[in-house]
Amino acid sequence: MIIWVDADSCPRQVRDLICKTGERLKIPVTFVANRKIPIPDSPLFSMELASLSPDAADDYIVEHSGIGDMVITRDIPLAKRLVDLSIRVLNDRGIVYTNENINERLSLRNLMLDLYQNGMVPDKTGQFGKKELQSFANALDREITRLAKMASQVSQANQKV
Repeated sequence: MIIWVDADSCPRQVRDLICKTGERLKIPVTFVANRKIPIPDSPLFSMELASLSPDAADDYIVEHSGIGDMVITRDIPLAKRLVDLSIRVLNDRGIVYTNENINERLSLRNLMLDLYQNGMVPDKTGQFGKKELQSFANALDREITRLAKMASQVSQANQKV
């Protein structure tokens, strides 16, 4: 398992929590962005710089992540691409994107973008605070446990073969 972070817009508190979790559980974490993001010095953490072209970081994550990995992103079109590849996706507020909810989330995002582009600015989401960080922490722990359990089941099934 690798935790991939779409780091361009990831809040610092979330990055810090991901790093603490990675260190505690010995899970590699790869941050991907088109600019250098400060990360702690650890053999478990890496920073991949993507080109400045649009969606370069997204494309890098899609090309290099795989089933059994987790991706942290607030980019809903990226989340859709990853969910279609059966990759676990979580946003920085603790929402897990799934086959059941991603299309609705993408439609809502596109509607809001259309409204914005036509001069109708919708209300912004609330500030990122302790409640959102706690929701993210709970979801991160829960989803890591699920992925670890799935990996264990696959390993046991392969040993029986």
